[in-house]
This record gives sequence, structure tokens and C-alpha cells, in this order.
Amino acid sequence: MSLPVSVNLMPTAKIKKIVELAQLSEKLGYVRCWVYDEGLHTRDVFVTLTSIAIETKKILVGPGITNPYVRHPGITASAIASLDEVSKGRSFVGIGAGGGLTLNPLGIERLKPATTVSETVVALRGLFSGERVSLEGCEFSLKSASLNYGRGSIEIFLAGRGERMTQLGAELGDGFYLSYIHKDFLPRHVKALRKSAKRDPFKIVYSTMIVSSQKEFEEARAALSFRLVDSPQEVKEHIGMTEELNSQIKTALSEGGPQNAAKYVPSEWVEQFVITGSSSEASEELRNLISGNGIDEFQLPIGNPEEAEKVISRTSKMFD
Repeated sequence: MSLPVSVNLMPTAKIKKIVELAQLSEKLGYVRCWVYDEGLHTRDVFVTLTSIAIETKKILVGPGITNPYVRHPGITASAIASLDEVSKGRSFVGIGAGGGLTLNPLGIERLKPATTVSETVVALRGLFSGERVSLEGCEFSLKSASLNYGRGSIEIFLAGRGERMTQLGAELGDGFYLSYIHKDFLPRHVKALRKSAKRDPFKIVYSTMIVSSQKEFEEARAALSFRLVDSPQEVKEHIGMTEELNSQIKTALSEGGPQNAAKYVPSEWVEQFVITGSSSEASEELRNLISGNGIDEFQLPIGNPEEAEKVISRTSKMFD
């Protein structure tokens, strides 16, 4: 492919199926395989990633995105370093503050997210490099902790939609993962990251659905539901999302998940966040977004594993 393309697999199907999708992606030239970490909504992210690592040879593997609230960052460091060992140096890690789909069913309150994510990155870098780390954080602590099986160059990607997390990503990360960003806000996000990035190279990954049928359109509505309630207030105001509608979506998510909440997402909002049209139209829009904003990698999100082979194959052809 002319541009690095990766895939993000939502393990809502059996792990065997997710592994097969990762193998197909590797065969078609995808460079990276992320796996969603959505708590009880999906299979365990590290069991799934390890299964993928064992059955693939080249594709990079890592969580997209894990968080410091469900697991202690020291345990995450151990898991990533172990995954790196199994995959023979192919692991990376994506870190964010976690969203409602993951945290709410577990009764976890997200406190001081920017500070907690920042402390997590500091802890991971130290542990991966074999340092002895002591840290009194907002949500976790490390007391003279160390790993003797890490790799200092493991890539750390940050993710988020707010300005504070974007700034942190530029200051601390090897890259940043922009997921389902409102297209009006995409240039501003990329510009802010490039301006403040401390590491070279710094990889900007853009991810959104490519919608070419009515069925995929409805899947996009479901995928947007939990992302909308976690969006910054300025995005909600930009699209006209009222507090009442926000509450309706939250309630529907808690009662029946994204598919249940989709009916509250207005159709006119969908095309503001995803790529729509025929294959040729979608390809043109996506190429323009990527080249116009200087994006380094496009990530294809797969929320419905049962329909994934077609989407993975179709998307690979867009970048030939």
C-alpha cells in the first residue's frame, strides 16, 4: 500500500475469528493490528492480542486503546512487554483515559484523566527501559518497581479528543491516535500535534469508518453513540447535541449498548464523522483528508467482525 494502513479489531466475536481477521489484514499489507479494550463489552484485549501474535509474523500488535483505570499501569507494562516477547518485538501500546462503554459497567469513575494518563506514560517508559520506578500518582502508585524483560523502544500512542489530551500526546507520545474526529476539527488537531510534538518521528494515526451501504451507515450510527457522549463540549455544541439527547444516548447505552443507542444519533451527524459514498467517492475523500492534513497512517476500525473480511479487503484496494 502507498500509505501505511492499520486495522482495529473489536473482539465481540470468538477470538479465533479475530485472529483470522488479523491474518487476512497481514496478508493484504496492513502494517499494524490494534485491538479494542472495551472491558466487559469485548473479549480480553491481551488474550486476544497474544493469540494474534502467535498466528502472525509481521504485523505490529497492540491495544487500541487501553486505559489506566481498569488495569494498574504496572500490570499493563508487564502485559505489553510479555506481548513483545511473544511477537518477537512487534508490540506497541495505545493509552487513553477510557470511555463510558468500558468504565461505566465496571462502576469506575474517571478522575483527573489527563494527569493520570500522563503519569501512566512516564511509568511505562521507565519500566520498558528497565529503570526502577517510584511514583505516587492520582490513581496508582509504583514503589521501586522494575521490569527485566522490557524494550525501551516500544511505541506509545496517546488518544483522545480534547485539547489537553492532544497536548499531552504531542509532549509525551511517539504518536497520537485520532478516532472519529469531527472532520471540521481534524486540521486543528493535526496542526496542534505537529506544532508541539517532541519526538521525531511522530506518527499521527487517523481512524474512522468507511461507509458505502445503508447497513454500514447504521453500524456507523451505533459506533458514534458512545463516542459522542465522550466528545468535548465544543464538538457537541458544533453539531447541536443537547443535554437531553446526551442523556438519552447514555441511558440507551447502559440499557442495551451501542446498537440500542444508535436510534438516538441523527442521520445527518454521521457523515460529519465518517467517510461516506461509493468506493471511489470514499477513496477520494479519504485520500484528500490524509494528504491535505499530513496524516501518517490510516486505521480502519472494525466494529462488526462478521462483516469484516469484505471491508478489510475493500479498504486495502483504496491505497494501492
